[in-house]
Amino acid sequence: MLQISTNKIARVIVRARERDGKAAFDASLKQYIADMNSDEQASLVAVMWIGRETFDAAELEEAIQTAKAEATAPTESYLLAIPLLPDYLEDGLEALGYSVEEVEDGFL
Repeated sequence: MLQISTNKIARVIVRARERDGKAAFDASLKQYIADMNSDEQASLVAVMWIGRETFDAAELEEAIQTAKAEATAPTESYLLAIPLLPDYLEDGLEALGYSVEEVEDGFL
């Protein structure tokens, strides 16, 4: 089970699309992720991994546990270094059965 709200994931997706090389958006997004608790950060990484097809949607719990166990760098630095982050998060949400349009509409 996800330990982060889909609204928070939607905010990361929208902000990651907006940043596109803009330092202000990058710093704001970095701080937003840094302010999440460790369970939320691990779930966010797990959703990205599912979207990237490192894990299958059925392996969500394993992906979350792996994210917690293998966290060696700050989560925000790890995620923001991934160029396709918003795409992977969207794909991960869809694989988990969430409507990306509904999630993003709920955020906006």
